[in-house]
Amino acid sequence: MANEQLSNSTIFPLGQKVDPNYFIGDAYLQMVFTDPTPLNAPIGNVTFAPGARNNWHTHKVGQVLLVTGGEGWYQEEGKPAQLIKTGDVVNIQPNVKHWHGATKDSWFVHLAITPGQTDWLEAVDDEAYSKL
Repeated sequence: MANEQLSNSTIFPLGQKVDPNYFIGDAYLQMVFTDPTPLNAPIGNVTFAPGARNNWHTHKVGQVLLVTGGEGWYQEEGKPAQLIKTGDVVNIQPNVKHWHGATKDSWFVHLAITPGQTDWLEAVDDEAYSKL
């Protein structure tokens, strides 16, 4: 597997396994910032094992992803999936239905800046994912 060294995450601890109701595969979350002042924009370090991904979801206020390791996918509803890599920044507008996660053969780590509420939706279809 590519980027196997990321199995221990990057600069932050690996964290706890995420809720399997909202993710497929092994993914881990370490919250690195939760203070409501001054910005009220929690930051989580998310580590995805190869093939792991979250469900489709939206954010009321939007979200920013800062890719810190590996290779992953980001897809908005109705658009083709985009390969994202270390150093990429994804600016997700409010209420845009999307998902993100690792490629089939690489670990993937990002910081997620997520003010406001997340609304979780259906899982990403295995058949569609396997074609990426």
